[in-house]
Amino acid sequence: MPPLVPPGARPETAALDGGRVRVLRSPAESGPAVVLLHGGGCDNASISWYRAFEPLGADCRLIAPDLPGFGSTSGIAPLGGPAPMADFTARLMTVLGEERAVVAGVSMGGDVALNLALRHPDRVRALVPIAPAGLSAGLSRPWMQAALWALCRLPDPVLLPAARLAGRFTGAALRRVLHDPSVLPPEAAAEFRRESTRPGGQLGYLRYGQAIVGRRWMRNDILPEVHRIRVPTLFFHGDLDPLIPPRDSRLAAARMPDARVVLASRCGHWAQLEAHDRFLSEVRGFLAGLPR
Repeated sequence: MPPLVPPGARPETAALDGGRVRVLRSPAESGPAVVLLHGGGCDNASISWYRAFEPLGADCRLIAPDLPGFGSTSGIAPLGGPAPMADFTARLMTVLGEERAVVAGVSMGGDVALNLALRHPDRVRALVPIAPAGLSAGLSRPWMQAALWALCRLPDPVLLPAARLAGRFTGAALRRVLHDPSVLPPEAAAEFRRESTRPGGQLGYLRYGQAIVGRRWMRNDILPEVHRIRVPTLFFHGDLDPLIPPRDSRLAAARMPDARVVLASRCGHWAQLEAHDRFLSEVRGFLAGLPR
């Protein structure tokens, strides 16, 4: 079965780093460039941004890649942590002829977007982090942090079969990221199931976990650095997010010179999908208010 293509998107491939990057583009030839970065786990660009392309793509030049190790990007080994993924995104923008863009990212993708703004500030016009990772020093209990670190250290012959087995329980996984799983379009849910059982489909996220989880703390905590991000920033977070607490977004926004937080009510982790109408309204207003 061919990969899912969201309504209003057209797929293309870009040659980069010896491989082929699958990129979803909108048909608009004018308007702001907006790079959309998907989350981790069994996510890819078609799932995270399934509901965004048609309503936003008429007025924005949307660019949504499958990061290495995810979706239909091939020939590039997973990159691990958010810093190399941010550098990869900057190189991809150059290949696609986009020198500067608004960058939105969900969860892991939000971590990458924030790192892109820190490492390549000239490439980022504004930010829309959605329930972003990378803003916490560690799990609340030291033994849980140590246990997660030990799990991430297991060898691939143990981790990969376990990940494939876990991929059979997609219903439980969707209930984990969505407060109300019924709002997820069936096409996106089917793509999530396919991604969860695709050979190697979990490798990108496993490498990300191995890169960010330390024995005593998270290695990707950039909360002490976000004050250096000076571009306009809109944090969008579900108020019932069970994976990343909204407190992380509030703490980050309070340290940044031009940032605010929108909390979507009765909404879980995939806020851009679950609170779709609120997300569109907030993003449109945010883009309209950016300096030309």
